[in-house]
Amino acid sequence: MEAAVGFVVAHGDPVERARLHRLRTGAEVPPEILENAEIGQTADGGWPAVWAGEIPSVDATCFRLGELDDLGALGRPAARRALDWLAVRQQPDGTWEENPALADVAPPWATPGDPDAAYYLTANAVFWLTVAGLDARAAGPLDHRVGGVYAGVVHGGAQAIADRLRPDGTWPSYLIAGGLAAAVLYRQQMFQPWARIESVLLNRLRDLSAAELAWLTAALRRVDVPIDDRFIVAARRRLADTQRSDGGWDNDDGDRFAVHTALAAIRGCR
Repeated sequence: MEAAVGFVVAHGDPVERARLHRLRTGAEVPPEILENAEIGQTADGGWPAVWAGEIPSVDATCFRLGELDDLGALGRPAARRALDWLAVRQQPDGTWEENPALADVAPPWATPGDPDAAYYLTANAVFWLTVAGLDARAAGPLDHRVGGVYAGVVHGGAQAIADRLRPDGTWPSYLIAGGLAAAVLYRQQMFQPWARIESVLLNRLRDLSAAELAWLTAALRRVDVPIDDRFIVAARRRLADTQRSDGGWDNDDGDRFAVHTALAAIRGCR
């Protein structure tokens, strides 16, 4: 953990270092840092991806919500607008897809019309609506259900995730999508499908990259999966084994996201 902290201090930008400081101390973040983290939000509430031009992206918006979560900013107006935007993007069958206008530029995990991409985006969107709903309720009706003010949307998304599980516990998408789905189902107290997914993830542990392991561990801990859960224990051990000598981890998308991976590992292992 000390090495990971040192990596973020050495290589992080001001927003990333502020994320680290709040994760470690719980201290309030200066307003100018929060405003910097919110830069680029479109008028309708989403954020575009680097590959999406000016069209807001489900995937990119979820990524930004993760940053704001570290900064303790999910109750701010920008986060509420983003969550509202995610909620209205839900399809009639409970799933999410990117804007069809992005079909020619989207990477495989976000391609409109692709079932694998839809499962991943659904798990990601429902995850953030689940964990951020109670933070956002200050700006809306009081609601103590899972997902808070987004409880209905969250329930529909969780059901869509569970309905697409195969009898052997696998799912029609990437490994990372299953981990996010497991976090959603755990928070919904849908423990039977959650346990089936977790068994698959345990068997495929070495097929997950360090970045994916860090992300999944942080996601499961964010919904209060116990620190002694068998997957959490195995994932933390694997993260320790794959940590580089500089305190960071290899990232699937290159060094650009190396600090983000280290922050996810810190969240998941604290």
